[in-house]
Amino acid sequence: MPKPLRIEVAGQTDIGRKRAHNEDNFAIHSEFGLYIVADGMGGHASGEVASKMAVETLRDFFASTADDPERTWPYKMDRSKGYEENRLITGIKLSNLRIFEGAAGNSKSKGMGTTVVAIFAVEDRVYIAHVGDSRVYRIRDRKLEQLTEDHSLLNDYKKMKNLTEEELENFPHKNVIVRALGMKDTVKVDTRFETPLEGDTMLLCSDGLAGPISDEAILDIINAAPDLKSASQNLIDAANESGGPDNISAVLARWVV
Repeated sequence: MPKPLRIEVAGQTDIGRKRAHNEDNFAIHSEFGLYIVADGMGGHASGEVASKMAVETLRDFFASTADDPERTWPYKMDRSKGYEENRLITGIKLSNLRIFEGAAGNSKSKGMGTTVVAIFAVEDRVYIAHVGDSRVYRIRDRKLEQLTEDHSLLNDYKKMKNLTEEELENFPHKNVIVRALGMKDTVKVDTRFETPLEGDTMLLCSDGLAGPISDEAILDIINAAPDLKSASQNLIDAANESGGPDNISAVLARWVV
């Protein structure tokens, strides 16, 4: 019988070169197999508040349901999905509601929101959930694959029209996202599940990383690094060398024997 895989993980965040403060947040909760990146938005540092609320609400929900699976949830189960996937979706929906209510109750926080990507590793599976344009990539057999689809105006245009590379490069609304936590009192959470293989690496990142660096460069940096901590630092360094236009966050998880 093959040995169960364990997960090595590393992550960090950086303010970048152009922003006054860091509105990204990330979390590594290995006790739950839960890893999160959130990229906040909104004036008066409220993006930082929103991304922190997302990370903390999701963690608190996982902590409270870890010991009590029968606990009453604030949302109904989607019967087409299993318990663990529903648990992840519910935690994110609850985060959305907290942010929405927090923004409604404070004029300084009006309009605050955040993207979120999370992976939840349980037994031999990993569930992936996201809202917004932060991403999850997988490196398998030294090849990179994006596992999430950006909830952005640019991606909507890509799907509707055959844009040329030049049109994509000059698209005027690259930073407009069409789905985020805090925009409305409810949110649709996209999910999928994968079965990790030995050696698989997953990267969770904000668009401050995926924007300035090409997929090819991300793959080369991760493949060349001696360990995940070095890889995350090298990714952040590369984003900063490419101008560092936004806050940068990276969490890397690798399945090993």
